[in-house]
Amino acid sequence: MAKLTIHANSPKQTINRNIYGHFSEHLGRCIYEGIWVGHDSPIPNTEGMRNDVLDALKKLNIPVLRWPGGCFADEYHWKDGVGPAENRKRMINTHWGGVVENNHFGTHEFLRLCELIGAEPYISGNVGSGTVQEMSEWVEYMTFDGESPMANWRQENGREAPWKLTYFGVGNENWGCGGNMRPEYYADLYRQYSCYVRNYGDNRVFKIACGANSGDYHWTEVLMREAARNMDGLSLHYYTVPTGNWKDKGAATDFTEADWFKTLQQTFKMKELLVRHSEIMDKYDPDKRVALIVDEWGTWYNVEPGTNPGFLYQQNTMRDALIAGINLNLFHHHSDRVRMANIAQVVNVLQAVILTEGADMVLTPTYHVFDMYKVHMDAKFLTTDVESPAYTMNGAHLDQLSASASVNEDGHIHISLCNLHPSDALEVSCDVRGYTGQAVRGTILTSDTMQAHNTFEQPEAVKLAAFEAYRFENGELHVTLPARSVVTLRLA
Repeated sequence: MAKLTIHANSPKQTINRNIYGHFSEHLGRCIYEGIWVGHDSPIPNTEGMRNDVLDALKKLNIPVLRWPGGCFADEYHWKDGVGPAENRKRMINTHWGGVVENNHFGTHEFLRLCELIGAEPYISGNVGSGTVQEMSEWVEYMTFDGESPMANWRQENGREAPWKLTYFGVGNENWGCGGNMRPEYYADLYRQYSCYVRNYGDNRVFKIACGANSGDYHWTEVLMREAARNMDGLSLHYYTVPTGNWKDKGAATDFTEADWFKTLQQTFKMKELLVRHSEIMDKYDPDKRVALIVDEWGTWYNVEPGTNPGFLYQQNTMRDALIAGINLNLFHHHSDRVRMANIAQVVNVLQAVILTEGADMVLTPTYHVFDMYKVHMDAKFLTTDVESPAYTMNGAHLDQLSASASVNEDGHIHISLCNLHPSDALEVSCDVRGYTGQAVRGTILTSDTMQAHNTFEQPEAVKLAAFEAYRFENGELHVTLPARSVVTLRLA
């Protein structure tokens, strides 16, 4: 039996909707084939972007979408991707697969994608191989409403009015693929480059500095000490790699319960990272003005057999659904500091919410978790105390229950619950303090096996269903969670 105490009578901070953000890099089949098929494609499309994917992304109410990378961002020169498509430069994507990048999907196309799905754009600028002038002119091109070479060029390229651009990243992974820099060096570069990321008119840019690679707390210390006053957000990257070995990360679908357990263990390292990086940020920013932006997170396995190893294409099982639920619950609990997160990546790459093959599309279990959890966007976080039985293996243990809760502006309470055990059900007693009703509606995602996943032959092997295994006794809500399940309840 697990015990859940939800303090519904004392709501806390707002869960920023941008925690439900996504990431789209020029990597493998994410942009090309996954989103962009071109104007002349037989696949139904709107302005070159496939309609099935657009519709699926709109349903998730994606709040913010990051682009063009990732490692690709620090070798991307934006001027190559504007103007008539036939005149755009071709290049080799040296980071991801060594394939030709024809730059047909550039600034105009990305910002139009954001308009079509209702997301705000988050653009990563090039510090690693770009110049201050290049970055400054990109912001001017997108946001300046006046007379200037860049604004005039934008208009010549078919966009009269400037776009609204809130989120701009000054470099990406500059400790690694973005330049192999020391934090002291990058901090100075950040201060220089960000100075020229200007606000034009009423557009206000939220400037995001490149933060740490997982547990590099020294990087966070240096950036906060040297540049906190110049930034609005500081990023953090952490991937769940089951084996902890980047050379052999483990398979996406062919795994044992021991692999399942180890993967969940690796995922829970996110909690330590959020706590310790936040403690450093608190030292320099006690008012929590600077947001922690977890703009790359998710599972990373070996690629699917027979696919290009540089394309990072992997399948997505019920294990990934639980990992998504765990991470979103953690972000809720730390939403006083965490105000954006971007799962990697949106289509056909890593922990994708959508997979495509030719004209076909399939929604992954991770997609369904985002669909369930979107009710928490912009709601007030409710403090949740969890007393959980242990899920143990080989002397190690995890809490069997992961949970979070919120209350929205209409007064509806939403509770999200993850039973992490692959074979045991879990009884949960919920004391929802401040709630006196008994109107409940539930949704569940579960599967017959740990390895269950959706394929193009069986696209609904793992799908959402109504959940009714709850009852009220003596004013408490009692819930029976099946093994390996994610449940969201609404208390009206």
